[in-house]
Amino acid sequence: MISVMVVDDHPMWRDGVARDLAERGFDVCATAADAAAAVRVAATVRPDVVLMDLNLGPDSGADATREITAALPQTRVLVLSASGEHDDVLQAVKAGASGYLVKSASAVELEDAVRRTAAGDAVFTAGLAGLVLGEYRRMSTEPSPPRLTDRETEVLRLVAKGLTARQIADRLVLSHRTVENHVQSTLRKLQLHNRVELARYAIEHGLDEKP
Repeated sequence: MISVMVVDDHPMWRDGVARDLAERGFDVCATAADAAAAVRVAATVRPDVVLMDLNLGPDSGADATREITAALPQTRVLVLSASGEHDDVLQAVKAGASGYLVKSASAVELEDAVRRTAAGDAVFTAGLAGLVLGEYRRMSTEPSPPRLTDRETEVLRLVAKGLTARQIADRLVLSHRTVENHVQSTLRKLQLHNRVELARYAIEHGLDEKP
């Protein structure tokens, strides 16, 4: 069972989301109303996923995200915010969020996003992934990335777009095992640890673009 912590300063919204997730089979292990409590409680319960609002008062959800991801590498943060503004999305990703969902998302979309986040995918509301990719391409001043094979680069581009291993296998007409082998090979070459870090690497280096 995936453990989830819900962070939001609006009690009705927080309780409603927690209840909906529990009804859909998640272990809602804790809730928090502000950034300081989120950091403190997360350190105790160590959830698989923190569902994080951004607007939490004096300390933002981005601040809490940064502290939680630094202290708890195995815990992933999925931002659930009313804002779809460029600056807010980018701030969350820079802080270490694995994904960003707007509050207009349906209960089914939220369930899918939490499950995919727990599995290590980078999950964004439609339209926001492209925004983040574009911004990181403009900001990136890093030298050329380590040499990857054409197939590894192709798989990496699709990871950055938020596709699961099975979706990538279907898209490229490969076996699921072959895709996983390419992912593991790329992780080793880039000295990264998981698919979220792969997606961030691709974003930073513009590897989602075809030559």
